[in-house]
Amino acid sequence: MVHLYDDERIDYLLAEENKRIIQSASVFSFSLDAALLARFTYLPKTKGKILDLCTGNGVIPLFFLNHSRVPITGVEIQERLYDMAVRNVKLNEAEDRVSIIHGDLRDMPDYFKNDKFDLVTVNPPYFKTSDEVVRNDNEHLTIARHEVYCTLEEVVESSSKLAKSGGKVSMVHRPERFIEIIELFRAYKLEPKRIQFVYPKPGKEANMILIEGVRDGKSGLSILSPFYMYNEEGKYTEEAEKMLYG
Repeated sequence: MVHLYDDERIDYLLAEENKRIIQSASVFSFSLDAALLARFTYLPKTKGKILDLCTGNGVIPLFFLNHSRVPITGVEIQERLYDMAVRNVKLNEAEDRVSIIHGDLRDMPDYFKNDKFDLVTVNPPYFKTSDEVVRNDNEHLTIARHEVYCTLEEVVESSSKLAKSGGKVSMVHRPERFIEIIELFRAYKLEPKRIQFVYPKPGKEANMILIEGVRDGKSGLSILSPFYMYNEEGKYTEEAEKMLYG
């Protein structure tokens, strides 16, 4: 059994019923963003390798375990979250498939050098440090949500450098930064190929965006059908139910 701190608990990983995850309300608990990114992303099944930047407690690699057989590497800058991710890999007996690096995503292109990935996923901080957004008193949550250690441009630049030519980069972010994301993807040779807007319910504005780009890809963009979390009665939609509970 892995060690737990006093503020930690073990949860089941939503629809991945055979997977469990260490979480902490005071340090880090994954949100629906991670589940949406995992659902949206096309995975290499038996060949290639995956890199997950801003891995947090390792939730994205855990989501992928049941759906791909390729090696997965997670990168996390916060030492406490890195430690949680390492213990989550051990908890799920996935040491042969998943490795976790304690490091800065900006350093990863030099760290891996010419070693490139078939898929790079990232759930980065959403808010600029200059934004008039209430910053959390909790340092862990502030770093996870605000661009304290990396900007959106640095995230896209590193993701592009780490993806092989023809490889994919998959990201979840906020719709208000959509144009900036598109411009940065193209500036760093990531051609946007698939986009999906996520809505809390019909009649509301989108509150998340999922985007996939291909390194050195040809132009040609697909806008997927909207994803609604709740229906007009306030219950999970069929698609959301499937994502959450299988």
